[in-house]
Parts: sequence; structure tokens; C-alpha cells
Amino acid sequence: MTMRYVDSNDGARLAVYEEGNPDGPTVVLVHGWPDSHALWDGVVPLLADKFRIIRYDNRAAGASSGPKEYSYYTMAHLADDFGAVIAELSPGQPVHVLAHDWGSATMWEYVARPDAADRVASFTSVSGPGADHFSRYVRDGLKRPYKPKLFARAVSQAAHLSYMAGFSVPVLAPALMRAAAAPLKLLLTRGIPVEHRHYGQTYAADAANGLKIYRANFFHSLLRPRRDRYVEVPVQLIVNIDDPYVRPYVYDDTVHWAPRLWRRDIHAKHWSPFSHPQVLAAAVTELAEHLDGKPASRALLRAQVSRPRKYFGDMLVSVTGAGSGIGRETALAFAREGAEVVISDVNEAGVKKTAADIAAAGGVAHSYVLDVSDAEAVERFAEEVSAEHGVPDIVVNNAGIGQAGSFLDTPAHEWDRVLDVNLGGVVNGCRSFATRMVDRGLGGHVVNVASMAAYAPLQAMNAYCTSKAAVYMFSDCLRAELDSAGIGLTTICPGVINTNIIHTTRWDPPKGKAGAVAARQKQVAAGFDKRGYGPEKVAKAIISAVVKNKAVRPVTPEAYLLYGTSRVAPQIMRSAARQKLI
Repeated sequence: MTMRYVDSNDGARLAVYEEGNPDGPTVVLVHGWPDSHALWDGVVPLLADKFRIIRYDNRAAGASSGPKEYSYYTMAHLADDFGAVIAELSPGQPVHVLAHDWGSATMWEYVARPDAADRVASFTSVSGPGADHFSRYVRDGLKRPYKPKLFARAVSQAAHLSYMAGFSVPVLAPALMRAAAAPLKLLLTRGIPVEHRHYGQTYAADAANGLKIYRANFFHSLLRPRRDRYVEVPVQLIVNIDDPYVRPYVYDDTVHWAPRLWRRDIHAKHWSPFSHPQVLAAAVTELAEHLDGKPASRALLRAQVSRPRKYFGDMLVSVTGAGSGIGRETALAFAREGAEVVISDVNEAGVKKTAADIAAAGGVAHSYVLDVSDAEAVERFAEEVSAEHGVPDIVVNNAGIGQAGSFLDTPAHEWDRVLDVNLGGVVNGCRSFATRMVDRGLGGHVVNVASMAAYAPLQAMNAYCTSKAAVYMFSDCLRAELDSAGIGLTTICPGVINTNIIHTTRWDPPKGKAGAVAARQKQVAAGFDKRGYGPEKVAKAIISAVVKNKAVRPVTPEAYLLYGTSRVAPQIMRSAARQKLI
């Protein structure tokens, strides 16, 4: 990294840092309060191979100097600083910009200028709406008490940023900030691992000096927001939906000001440059490459505002056990809703047939042969899928097998086989894909297919009930773990569903009663046929559960009935468990 100084036109002297690939496109990183260029230390390594990176300390932050008067810290002055930096380091060459907090507000000021499109190729905004856009959202909402939702949001957003009034108090606020800088640092970034937090050596001074930005802009922009803040530059919003200061709905009107708009909502708080550097780096890279002529990634297509799409359009969905039954119908249902699907099954002919049917209907499907009980095979599968198609947005762990027989009548190897497929397949799928989904940082959804047998014990289906109960509890535990990453998890519990699992189920009868198996199997199959509840209804329930982020979704009336009974009167379920196979 090399450092130099750039002088602004009003006496500020800006410390500018350059690194990365000198032959790549230029990306400028702009920080906010109370940070310095060090804010981007986690993001820079992820961009350095492809981009020439420029970052600088805002006036009076880090190694930069600035005027003492707060009036020199308006958005216009800060935007002039950005203009001076790119004029010096990237003359005649448009730059891509990634900006956070007040740095992002600064860039909104700059890109609204008439010649900005000639100097800025793209602008990725993180936790920093335009001051005028923000103020107009709040003011317009407060003027419309007859629109309760809009009014409530305006009040809420104003309350979330009410601290700015205190930050605008001269003398006292900077003095308190210097004294409280250390505990404030811990408070602002709580929950983020220490090794991911990046601060400069001048943090306390930066926090105090930076309050001039609040004093110069807060009341001014709130009382006199401008109406000419239209932007021709391509803009990408990274919306931290858990941000306690800037609420996600503030950006809902941004498309009116910036028609070339992409929006990515992520489960992060305000300091996503610390917690989600990989998301920010990927977003900048994908947009820059697309504007340079590369086809848009699936994530970028999904982020494009106002682009018509079906509900699961531009999403990748993985479904195991998709060669028949519930898995097949689920894959078909997601494809009809616009998703690109990755389908797998141990039965090659079945999964290829599903893929062909999806393609014939105009969808996109990629088929794989996979034994979900083989952990190494599942990991190779996840690696190949992620490399060739991307990390799935939704993962449906559906593959399973049936087994009928009491514990003492079931051979040990068959017991193990049922658990290896029904439980092990779900665990393997979650381990391989959920890890990648968490690392990607964009959230997602996992669906684990259990059964009403998970909470309806039967001695006649000992191994099967045990495997599904284990899937149920495993899912409850994992759901809590994945929630902080913005990944939902639904446990699907079908009841009596007419699929070919009835005909492929292994039966282990008591000794001396093997001859009765065929008749009993035929009787059960006839009952399922008469029930007439097909797998397409389970697929519909899965779609609905993902949309609504349901934790547990029984399917069929009997599944709901037994679900309630197992909680209200569990002894009834224990009594029913005595029912024998033959």
C-alpha cells in the first residue's frame, strides 16, 4: 500500500492510500463515522486481485487534516473531497465506489451532480441513504397520519436516529465522545468477532472530530431537503435489515431517485464491512463486471429492482430424492415458480426424467446421481454444484426410504441403513450446503423432510419413526443456529401420502409370519391409494412454508391432528404405538 496526500480546495489535506491490482478497474472505498480508511481492512483483500483500490481518510479523520469550523463538513464539502481524490488519482477514468454510513451519504451528494455519470461507473451504498432522500421520506411520512403504516415507519425511523440531535451539540458532545470512545467502540460492534473489527489508531479523535458532520448536516437536511437529487449512475444498495439506525424501509422509494438500481438485503447490523466483507466485495465485483459486459450473476439479477420475475425467479434450489414422489413434485413446483433447480437421486433414470420434464415445461434443471448417505459424496456434490452453478438459495433435503418392522425383528444392518439415509442424508446435506450458505452471507432457506412419524410412535415402524424423530429434533437445533445468519429452516411432516415409497419399503415381519407380508403390504398400499393424497400437495406445502418461513409444517389433516395430540395428550400416542405390523 502506498500513501500520498491530496489537497482539497478549502484547506483540507486528505491522506490517500492505493493498493491492489494496478491494471484493474479502480474502486474507491469511502468510510463514514467514526471510522477511518481502516474500516475497509477486511474488504480490501477480497478485491485486491481484480481491482486497483483507493481509499482515503475523511477530513479530520485518520491522517487527514481539516478545517476547525463545522460549516466545512457539509455533504457538499465532503463530496468535493471525493472529487479531488479521483481527479488526482484517476483522471479521465470512471471509478467504482463502495461507501458506508456518512461516506455513503457523501456519495449520494456527489452522484446527484450533473457530471457524476462521467466520473463514477457504479456506486454501492451501505447503511447510508442520501440525506435529502432520507429526510424527504421521514417528512412525507409524518405529513400522512391518514396512512398508518407510512406514518408509523416515519416515526420509527425518526426515533432511531434521534441520537443525531445530541451528536450535533457543540463542545459538550465532542468532549463526551472523547471520554466514551473506548466503550462506544465495543457497544457499536457488539456481536462481531474482535478479529473482524478494524479500527485506526486515531479512533477517539476521529469519533470526536466526526461529530462536526452531524452538526453541519442533520438539522439542515431535515429542515430543507432538496427535490433535485436524481441519479443517473448505476446504484447498488446493500441493505442491512437488522441495522438499528437506518431501517430497511427507508430505501423503498430509492428507485424514484435512482432508476438504475439494484438492492441486496442481508441479515446484518450497521457495521457490515466488519461482519460481511465477502458480501460487499462480491456485490461490487458482480456489478462492475456486469457493467463491463459480463452476463449478470444470479444474485445480481435477483437484486435488480423492478425486474419482472416469478416468486423464486433468479434463485437456485437443490432437491434430493427428486427422481420420484415428493422430491420430484417439489422440483417441478419450484421450477414453475421460476427457480433454477439442481436435482439429485440415487435412481439415475428417475432424476433424468424429472429434469427432462422440467426442461420441457421451459424450466432449467441440472440432474445428478447421488447417494445422500455417503457424506464424502455429498460434500463432493456440494462443491461441484457451488462451483458450476453457485451456492443454492434453497436446499430441500428430501431423500428417504421406508422400513416397517419392530426393533427386535429388524436386522442391525437394516436399522443402520434407515438411519444412514433418512437422518444421515439430512445431516450430510445440511453440513455441506448450510456451511456454504453461511459463508456466502446472503441468507437462504433449508427444508428438511421428516414425517408425522416423527411425533407418532409405532412399534411396527421402529427404525423409520426413530429416523424421522431425529430429523425433527436435529432441525429444531439447527434452526436456532442458522437464524443469526438469516437462514430459515422448515421441518416438513407429511402424513399419509400416496408415493412409491409404499412399494419400495422393506418389511421385516415377526418370525413365522413372513407369508403374511405380501397381503399386509397390499392392504396398506390400497389404503394409501384410496386416501388419494398425492405428493404434489406436499410440494405445495413446501413452497408455502418457505415463503412464510414456517418452522414446522405438518401436511394432511391426520398429520396436524397427531401433531396436536402429541403435545396435548402424549399418552394417547404411546398407547397407539402398541399397534403391530402383522
